[in-house]
Amino acid sequence: MRAEDYYRGYGQSPLIRQRYKPKYWLHILLFLLTFFTTTNAGVAWLNLNPYELENFRHGLTYSILLLAVLSFHEFGHYFAAKYHGLKATLPFYIPVPIYPSPGTFGAVIRIRSIIPNKKVLFDVGIAGPIAGFVVAFGVLVYGMLTLPGIEYLYGIHPEYREMAEIPEGNIVFGQTLMLLFLKNLLVSPDAFFPPMGEIYHYPYLLVGWFGMLVTAINLLPVGQLDGGHISYAMFGRKHRYLAHIIFGLLLTFGILGALPFFGISPPLTGWLGWLLMSVILLFVIKLTHPPVPDPTPLDPVRMRIGWSAYIILILCFTPTPVVVQM
Repeated sequence: MRAEDYYRGYGQSPLIRQRYKPKYWLHILLFLLTFFTTTNAGVAWLNLNPYELENFRHGLTYSILLLAVLSFHEFGHYFAAKYHGLKATLPFYIPVPIYPSPGTFGAVIRIRSIIPNKKVLFDVGIAGPIAGFVVAFGVLVYGMLTLPGIEYLYGIHPEYREMAEIPEGNIVFGQTLMLLFLKNLLVSPDAFFPPMGEIYHYPYLLVGWFGMLVTAINLLPVGQLDGGHISYAMFGRKHRYLAHIIFGLLLTFGILGALPFFGISPPLTGWLGWLLMSVILLFVIKLTHPPVPDPTPLDPVRMRIGWSAYIILILCFTPTPVVVQM
């Protein structure tokens, strides 16, 4: 394979890579902006005004935890790349000043070297999701173990005291197998656990949930997502069959999520966001992964780690991440 063909597969020429110079000021600026927008998002999730400066401190727990999950994910990629002698940028954080929202679209790094073989591709691809998942898992466990009583929720919604039961809420987060497993394992059946339409008032639960969703999206075995890198490293050219199956499922979930806007109530639920994700995968990220120069298969240890990543994907995925009640 010619080097220029490899670069073209990643949408970048050798000339651009050679001319790249780190812009540390940009990384710092984006991080500070994202810290501000995620902190304000944390304020908004507590039903406080995010545009009042005195409320800023109330969003710090959410912001610090979410940035920790994102940073461990991206620096997992970064240090894995450095370990294998690849050139990589520092993370570019993406702020989102719209509320309610997570306050960020996450972060990305760019690998600016040829990835020589499947081993390196696998290590760099899987290091991010595993690192981010470990932190998100720890945050979620801590949130379960330190869950406050119902008085905490009454402090945010005093009107709930007069209601026979807590309403579902306008924003309902989807259940995942991981959340259900930890809830059954760590929370006493007699203890209060907030309904899924209220967990956004609990920073540890919310960040843990967001971390699981981010992990699941990144582990989707499609194109040049982290899961696509893992899938190609494990299965080679056969990865395209799995990529097309996953794309079909996402498209189906996306269409199911769009039907209610046309007055149709499908028997199964979906999420409109998966439809957007399908479009991005098809036209931007692409469904299949470009080849690497050395196609030597992975060793058995890495194959087992790869299969564990698919287990994490299943545990963290939900076909309906968010339902907005109109």
